[in-house]
Amino acid sequence: MPAHEEKVLARVEGRLGRLTLNRPRAINALDHAMVTALRTALAAWEHDDSVAAVLIDGAGERGLCAGGDIRAISASARARDGAAAAFWRDEYLLNACIARYPKPYVAFMDGVVMGGGVGVSAHGSVRVVTERSAVGMPETTIGFVPDVGGTYLLSRAPGEAGTHLALTGASVGAGDALALGLADHYVPADRLADLAAALAGAAGAVDVAAAVDRFAGEAPAPVLAGADWIDACYSAATAEEVVERLRGHGDPAAATTAAAVLAKSPTSVKVALEALRRARGLPDLAAVLEQEYRVSCAALDSADLVEGIRARVIDKDRSPKWVPDTLAGVSDGDVARHFLPAPDGPLGLAGPAVSGAP
Repeated sequence: MPAHEEKVLARVEGRLGRLTLNRPRAINALDHAMVTALRTALAAWEHDDSVAAVLIDGAGERGLCAGGDIRAISASARARDGAAAAFWRDEYLLNACIARYPKPYVAFMDGVVMGGGVGVSAHGSVRVVTERSAVGMPETTIGFVPDVGGTYLLSRAPGEAGTHLALTGASVGAGDALALGLADHYVPADRLADLAAALAGAAGAVDVAAAVDRFAGEAPAPVLAGADWIDACYSAATAEEVVERLRGHGDPAAATTAAAVLAKSPTSVKVALEALRRARGLPDLAAVLEQEYRVSCAALDSADLVEGIRARVIDKDRSPKWVPDTLAGVSDGDVARHFLPAPDGPLGLAGPAVSGAP
């Protein structure tokens, strides 16, 4: 296959292993083959002394990655062929591999960074955002629940800002990504090429840090940090009470947010809230990914996942018919079933083998 047709461009430049997601027309959405290619390259470079660091970016001008290939997930859910679960299994193993990677893993989180894009970037050791960054976990919009370690990251964000992002599916810019712990450094987009060139000469973590510092700029101020209604409203015990508090708070932004939450899949909202709160009590990313795999597999049995993808991506009418269509209609049992063991067992993230080739 010609290099320009490969979905992941893996090459070594100087001492830098470079990974470029190469589906620009789809904003570099991840499919199973891409996940496999990423894991294979990382495994090869992990023990290659000529490679001192790794950089991941996205082809085109629109973003690093818009998430997983949700058309394929919808097709698998409808066919019940197990392909979606197999994709998630390998994707979550990749996320764990990135978090544990022994060499500097630099992610250029430029432009759109959603869902699976967060998974291949925000678990890295050097996470760079730009003035064009839009970082988010939009899963409740399509009848799904934040995954790829998203509930780990959002559950550990300051206050209840992570809950806000999980339930609304909203994205944030560079300032909030930094404030919420989703990124580490701000570099203007027009300096990324020069930063990549500098990283090619880096001999290790110290050189990587120095290169990033050389090209970094002053980040925009965060927006969510000053929104006192977020903690006041999202600390409620139930999703219904969260919406009640949002409606009654008095801040116009809170009222708008209540409408946004109510537009999402009620099942997804309730499961996402439970997943985040459980994630806060789990010890590490590996344990959270195991939980997310159970939740994701259970979502395949929900009509909302197929319906949400239809409304958002396939027919694009943006008028999903959720079942049930109210938060009150989602029972505690409906939520609890998402946390039962996955049909094909756990991911097995306790051991070190996750960093190896698939």
